Amino acid sequence: QVQLVETGGGLVQAGGSLRLSCAASGNLLRFNTMGWYRQAPDKERELVAIISRGDSTYYTDSAKGRFSIARGSTENTVYLQMNSLKLEDTAVYFCNAKGLWTTGVFYDAEFWGNGTQVTVSS
Repeated sequence: QVQLVETGGGLVQAGGSLRLSCAASGNLLRFNTMGWYRQAPDKERELVAIISRGDSTYYTDSAKGRFSIARGSTENTVYLQMNSLKLEDTAVYFCNAKGLWTTGVFYDAEFWGNGTQVTVSS
C-alpha cells in the first residue's frame, strides 16, 4: 500500500533551522491533505501543520511564524521548513496524509510515516 517516508531530521542548535521532507511512494497518488505531527517523550502526538489540496494551511500556535508547510513540485511530496527552533520542538515528527485519490477512485483513508527524530540542543 501507500508508504510515507520522512527525511531531514537530525540534531540542530536552538535558533537554527531544519527542513523535513515527506514523499509518498507509488504512482498516481493525490491526497486531500498532507501534514506533520510530532510526539515528544511522554506526550501525546499533536498536529503541527497541515496543507490541503487547495494549498490552504493550518499551524498550531507554537508553530506560527516559525514553521512553514508547502507542497513540493510533485503532488505526493510535502515539506516542513522549521526556523527559530526551540528546545520544546524536540520530538519525533510524523508525516500524515489523508483522503486518497488514485486511479480515479477516492478512499477515505489515513496514512502515517514512521517518523524522523528532531532534536534541538541549547
